[in-house]
Amino acid sequence: MKVDFVQKVSNWGNFPVVEKELKSEDSLIKIQDFIKSRNEVIARGNGRCYGDASLSEHIFSTKRLNKFISFDRLNGIIECESGVMLSEVLKVIVPQGFFLYVTPGTKFITVGGAIASDVHGKNHHAEGCFSEYIIDFSLLNETGEVLRCSRTENEDKFWATIGGMGLTGIILQARFQLKNIETAYIRQESLKARNLDEIFRLFDESESWTYNVAWIDCLQKGENLGRSILLRGEHAFRHELGAKMVQKPLRLKKKFIPRIPFYFPGFVLNKFTVKLFNYLYYNQQRRTELKNIVDYESFFYPLDVVEDWNRIYGKAGFIQYQMVIPKENGKAGMRKILETIAASGNGSFLAVLKLFGKNNPLAYNSFPMEGYTLALDFKVNSKLKKLVSQLDEIVEEFGGRIYLTKDSMSKPSLTNYLQNVQNPKFVSLQQKRISSNQQNS
Repeated sequence: MKVDFVQKVSNWGNFPVVEKELKSEDSLIKIQDFIKSRNEVIARGNGRCYGDASLSEHIFSTKRLNKFISFDRLNGIIECESGVMLSEVLKVIVPQGFFLYVTPGTKFITVGGAIASDVHGKNHHAEGCFSEYIIDFSLLNETGEVLRCSRTENEDKFWATIGGMGLTGIILQARFQLKNIETAYIRQESLKARNLDEIFRLFDESESWTYNVAWIDCLQKGENLGRSILLRGEHAFRHELGAKMVQKPLRLKKKFIPRIPFYFPGFVLNKFTVKLFNYLYYNQQRRTELKNIVDYESFFYPLDVVEDWNRIYGKAGFIQYQMVIPKENGKAGMRKILETIAASGNGSFLAVLKLFGKNNPLAYNSFPMEGYTLALDFKVNSKLKKLVSQLDEIVEEFGGRIYLTKDSMSKPSLTNYLQNVQNPKFVSLQQKRISSNQQNS
């Protein structure tokens, strides 16, 4: 077997960094040859997942599968190759009065990655996961055969691939439903909460809103534990816009995107700077309640306004730890998790709490379950494994699980929940690690 090109590869957290073969093609015949001539392969989109997902001995990059196939404006249906990024989809659809039904916190992921992770957004309680709006997709399996998969055709492969982390094959193209919008803006309300009790009350009161998300100051203790800001929003109508916005309601002004030019020194991000950031973020909003109109990029993709922001964590990198706790245990579980993080001093300045609605039982590999999910960014350091182990114990105690798209070091019992994806051809380093840890435990 001839290996074309070995290079250092990592995902958005820059941890772990591995040296593996990375190949990108746009010819079906060449992709089939690549699959058939290698024992272990995994597909990779834009590398914006975290941890060791989408890494393997041999990696197929879908970046050259970046073409649009069709756009049915009458019915709001778009078809494209799997390497097309959501940012490119938005450029096409928003000026035509459409939006994505479901989007994660970055627009720089591929359509194939969105399916493989079955991504969720700020509206899971109202509109579910990305898979709810997938009509069909083409899947290249281990023999090189291309299967058309939908709810009625090859439905076993369809549901196994949804949230299947690329372990069933390579998604080549997909067709999905879009949402009608009148403007490119969001009617937003920002509400301050003094503690965990208040933020859970605000989530209960906001379930009728389509979009809900809360930032949490995870270093607070005592009566301030869970101090946070809830953002809730709806797509704005034309009559809600100001005079300047209403002139071009579906177009946004081009913004300057600053870039982090280098990796920050390791000492820059510490418990003191994280605490300072959390203090400033919470207190920048002086009023308890603030109402305004913001563009969709500011609401859905606040981190995308800075290019290469992952470099602020330094060369050692970071992990994102995301878990879900069932709704009946939500407040108790989150309280114990936040107390553990505060006691460790290893805080996250990007701590995001969301509410999940009921999961689709057909999408059995999808991460969400009805409850509360918390996502936290932690710089990689000598204390991190101990903290992750402590958090894993709490998540297991309260009946939760870990999001595979973010995982790089959690225990197997919280991460080994995929079904019908066992395939000797499509294997990830994450899958190997979970399996190895399971055998050793």
